[in-house]
Amino acid sequence: MTQLSSDEGGELARPAESRSDPELLRTRLETWIRGKAGPDAAVTRVEVPSANGMSSETLLADARWDGSEHALAVRIAPSAQSDPVFESYDLPGQFQVIGHVAAHTAVPLPELLWCEPDTGPLGAPFFVMSRVDGRIPPDVMPYTFDSWVTAASDAQRAELTRNSVAVLAQVHSAPIDGAGLEQPQPGETPLTAHVRRLRAFYDWASTGRAGAPLIERGFGWILENLPEETDPVLCWGDARIGNIIYGENDFAPRAVLDWEMAAIGPRELDVAWMIFIHRFFQDLTVAAGLAGLPYFLRRADVVDHYAERTGYRPQHMDFYTLYAALIHAVVMYRVTTRTIHFGQAVEPDDPDDMIMHRATLEAMLAGTYWTELPCHAVGPVWPPVAV
Repeated sequence: MTQLSSDEGGELARPAESRSDPELLRTRLETWIRGKAGPDAAVTRVEVPSANGMSSETLLADARWDGSEHALAVRIAPSAQSDPVFESYDLPGQFQVIGHVAAHTAVPLPELLWCEPDTGPLGAPFFVMSRVDGRIPPDVMPYTFDSWVTAASDAQRAELTRNSVAVLAQVHSAPIDGAGLEQPQPGETPLTAHVRRLRAFYDWASTGRAGAPLIERGFGWILENLPEETDPVLCWGDARIGNIIYGENDFAPRAVLDWEMAAIGPRELDVAWMIFIHRFFQDLTVAAGLAGLPYFLRRADVVDHYAERTGYRPQHMDFYTLYAALIHAVVMYRVTTRTIHFGQAVEPDDPDDMIMHRATLEAMLAGTYWTELPCHAVGPVWPPVAV
């Protein structure tokens, strides 16, 4: 498997016009690369993967220059015609963040080559990086259903958990200065700035609609329960195992992907996101009548591993996992509006039904979600006991 991370939602809300002809892309990319690598450079192959994400397109390309073969991944901002998930998409900003993290940490990252902010060459801004081969926990179908993750042993999944949490610790060691990330406004903390930006995203996503009462309740709860913050760090943002390439034959991270949600904030934002996204997939799996992976990426274990790596124990995890669920609710709400826009879904009578994990967020707001999960009770993980 090559370097590609598919967003939740699979093929939904991904219009055909967002795809481009591979041969045309090959020719245009070759012309552009010749301006960077020399007139003898050649692009021999371009592939537009069918599992491309909804927030951007990733091309896989093979090229040759200076007598060497180069396997490339090209990250392209979405076009306006594709009704993008996010209101804006800062590819040069992502390029800067990745380069900054690479320069200051041991986080495994693809080698960055070039960034092109101009829309002329490929129709949208893009950047080029080396392609890293390996395995990615799939989103469609989620890795909790039937994947190389479910096929692994308990000990191997424990290793994957430790290695993935270590990535978070490494990311959080990067200095904030020089990353180019938005600073809080006067009177804001990093967390309240993050909430303010999420609210603006939701207001944009719900323009022309009544909105979702559950999301409004979630914002109300968050603002009423803001915890005391510790010193901020550089947060990856989309911190989940589906954005990590692991080795073909081991469970070691080879490359960390997808930095469009990077921000300054409490380190709990990343820790909680990694925990919640697994719970999102696990809950879908249980709803389908399958066991999934209830003892994988348990909240207590992720927190313990993070504390062991950093000396800091994440705090207020009820708050931060609920906030992660709210962030995901806003994203899912936006994704659903796109499926409706492209005729792939009918708008439900109850707008809360636009949130795929509605029951999870409702249970978190009721304070019952974690207490109803026997697998998240305090106790040893390996070997797991029957639920």
